[in-house]
Amino acid sequence: MEMPNAVLFARKLDAALKAEHKKREHFYKTVDENRKMEFINGEIVFQSPVKLWHNNAVGNLLQLLRAYVSREGIGFVGFEKILISLTRNDYEPDICFFSSEKSKKFKKKQMQFPAPDFVVEVLSESTERHDRETKFQDYAAHGVGEYWIIDPEREIVEQYILENEDYVLAVKSGDGTIDGAAVSGFQIPIKAIFDEKLNLETLKKIIL
Repeated sequence: MEMPNAVLFARKLDAALKAEHKKREHFYKTVDENRKMEFINGEIVFQSPVKLWHNNAVGNLLQLLRAYVSREGIGFVGFEKILISLTRNDYEPDICFFSSEKSKKFKKKQMQFPAPDFVVEVLSESTERHDRETKFQDYAAHGVGEYWIIDPEREIVEQYILENEDYVLAVKSGDGTIDGAAVSGFQIPIKAIFDEKLNLETLKKIIL
């Protein structure tokens, strides 16, 4: 290693990581059920209230996914205040899915969870950079097999599938159907995420 200052660099890095660890411990003590908070790259990030189209997209997809997963008995669906604790960062994704293999180990009072099998983030002005950059890289690095990024304003879904530790874009559309990769057999019209009437029609097909 041709770095004459390698030891000094390592000391600075170690000091920075220790300071970040203390800040993260403070985050764990202050995070509560009433505020959406995340710990990202050493900083506590408070999320702003969402717009109606964001709320509707999350709610519509959530009820379809939960109904399907419950019907099939294949795992657990979390949303909004589920705290995902990765190596360095802690996120509260809009929607996430854990296979039965993972979820059967969960406890009723558990407040921190491992990397899910599937994550959905609905874009907003304040979160888009982290959703597309920080979380995109972090979820891939921690083996989250499928990642959806939903744009509620343009009514478009981007579906990314993990291949060789990197995400590959499988679908980017506002029309047609989308097939879940991590949730086997989960297939819905993309517009059912944004259209209330179509959402109810799709829900009926799942539960009946």
